[in-house]
Amino acid sequence: MKVLVTGGAGYVGSTICSALLDCGITPVILDTLETGRDEFVDGKIFYQGDIADRTLLKKVFTENPDIEYTVDCAEKAAIEQSVISPYEYYYANVFKSMALFKCLIELGCRKLVFSSSSSFYDDVPGYMVNETSPINPRNPFSRSKYMTELILKDFCIAYGLRCIALRYFNPIGADPRLRSGMQPKNPVNIVGRLLRVIGEEEPAFKIYGQDWGTRDGTCIRDYVHVWDVAMAHVKAVQNFDSAFDSELMLADRGGFLPINVGSGVGVTVKEFVFAFENITGEKVNVVFAEHRPGDVSGCYANITRAKNLIGWEAAIPIEEAILDAVRWEEKRGDDWENEGEEK
Repeated sequence: MKVLVTGGAGYVGSTICSALLDCGITPVILDTLETGRDEFVDGKIFYQGDIADRTLLKKVFTENPDIEYTVDCAEKAAIEQSVISPYEYYYANVFKSMALFKCLIELGCRKLVFSSSSSFYDDVPGYMVNETSPINPRNPFSRSKYMTELILKDFCIAYGLRCIALRYFNPIGADPRLRSGMQPKNPVNIVGRLLRVIGEEEPAFKIYGQDWGTRDGTCIRDYVHVWDVAMAHVKAVQNFDSAFDSELMLADRGGFLPINVGSGVGVTVKEFVFAFENITGEKVNVVFAEHRPGDVSGCYANITRAKNLIGWEAAIPIEEAILDAVRWEEKRGDDWENEGEEK
C-alpha cells in the first residue's frame, strides 16, 4: 500500500514517512523543499513541487495508482511568525490546502489524514481539552488551521471525502533511529531554543510570562515525542475505516473526525526546563519576558478518542524525547543552513 505524504521532507513529515516504512507502508512524498530537507527524502519516492499544483498531483497519481490515502502535513507552522505575516499563512494553510483537497477528490483519493492543531482550543478550567472543547483561535496560524477544518467538514459532506484530523499538541524529539529531526538551524520549538542556550548560541532562554494562572505561572503545554505523533498517523491509516464504522462515531459527523494527538500530560515551561536540565546536566540561564503576540496559556490533551478509535496513545516519556533531540543535534552538527520553519 502507498500513502501520499505532503510535506514529507519536514520535521514531522519525514518522521511519519519513516514510521510508515517501518510498518510496511510505502510513502510517496510531495514537498517543495522550501523548508524541508532533501536528505530526508533520499531513497524514497519523491516529487518536488507544490500541493496546489494540479498537473503535478495528476502525475503523482498516474505514476502511483496504488495510493490509497493522503497524509497532509504541508503547512506553515510558527505562531509568532504568523502574526507578522498573516497573508502567507492563510495562503499556504487555507488556499493551497483547499486546492489540494479538491484535486484529491477529483483524482478519487477520498481518504485523508490531516495535520491539524490543538492551538485553537479555548482556555478551559484544568487545561485538559477533548475534541468537543470550546474553540477560540487567537493568532493567524491557529485561525488558518481552524478554517481549514471547517472547509474539510464541508468537503466531507458535499464530496464524499473522509478525513481524520489529528490535532497535534507539541511535538519534540527526533526519530529514535536518528534518520531525521528538527531541520532549521535556528528552531523555534522549546527544545531547539534550550539547545541553543546550552550551546552558547543564545545568551538565555526566555520564558514569556509568569502570570498565566497555571500552577507556577508559566504556560502549560502537552509535549509529545515526534515518533509518537508519527505513529498516530500510521494508526490512523491502519484503522481508518474502522474508526468511521465504530459505534462511538456520531451519526452527524459527516465523514470528518478530529482526534487529539498528545501525551495526555500537562507540563509547564518551568517544569520542562527542569527536566531538560536533569537530562543534559546543564544549567540553563532563564530570563522572563512579556507575552508574545498570539501566545496562549495552553492546554493538554484528553486522548480517549485516540485510544478508542485508532488504538493509539503516546508511549515515549518526555525525558526520552529530550534525549533524542540532544542526540539528533549532536549528529547533524553545524553544517545545516536551512532557516525555515519546522514541519
